[in-house]
Amino acid sequence: MNEDLRICFIGDSFVQGIGDPEYRGWVGRVLAATGPGITAFNLGIRRNTSADVLRRCWREVDPRILPDTDNRLVISFGSNDAVVEDGSVRVGKARCLENLATILSESRERAIHPLVIGPPPVIDGREEHLHRTAELADEMSDLCGSRDVPFVATTRQLAEDPIWTREATAGDGAHPGSGGYQRLADLILDGGWHSWIARPNR
Repeated sequence: MNEDLRICFIGDSFVQGIGDPEYRGWVGRVLAATGPGITAFNLGIRRNTSADVLRRCWREVDPRILPDTDNRLVISFGSNDAVVEDGSVRVGKARCLENLATILSESRERAIHPLVIGPPPVIDGREEHLHRTAELADEMSDLCGSRDVPFVATTRQLAEDPIWTREATAGDGAHPGSGGYQRLADLILDGGWHSWIARPNR
C-alpha cells in the first residue's frame, strides 16, 4: 500500500450510513478493518441517483486528491435510480450504466483506481424494486468486468440476509442499523477489498 493513500467514497445514503446508531455505516467499518495510513472522505448524500453523483463527482473529488499520491475512488449507487416516482423509475438502467461508465473513464484519465460497490436492496420497495436493482447490479458487474474494475455484489446477498432485512424493516424500510451495515462491510471486506487496497494505483 502506498504510504499516502487517499480514498473518496461517493454515492447515496447507504454510503453516508443513514440509520446507523453508531454513525459509522459500512464505510467506517471497512476503514476500521483496514488499518491506519488512509486519508478517507465520505461523500455520500441521501437520495442521490447515479445522475446526481456524476454531476458532483469531480467537483468534490478533485479538491481531495493530490498529485504523486495513491488516489482511489469507491463508487456506489443505483438503489435510488430504481425507485419509481410519478410512474417511472428515477433513472433508467441504460442511463445509470452510462453514468457509471463515464465516471470509470474519467477516473482512468485522472489515474485514480476505482472500486464499485453494487446497490443494496430497498426492503420496502418489495419484489419489483429488488428485481430492477438486481438486474441493474448484474449489468454493472459486467461493465466493471469489461474494464478490469473490481465490483462487489451486494443486492441479492443483503435481500436474503435476516439481519439486514429485519433492521431495515424496523427502521425506515430501506436503511439498516449497525448489524446490517456490518453485514454489508463484511461483504466488501470478503469481496476483494484488501487486494484492491494492496494494489498500486495505475
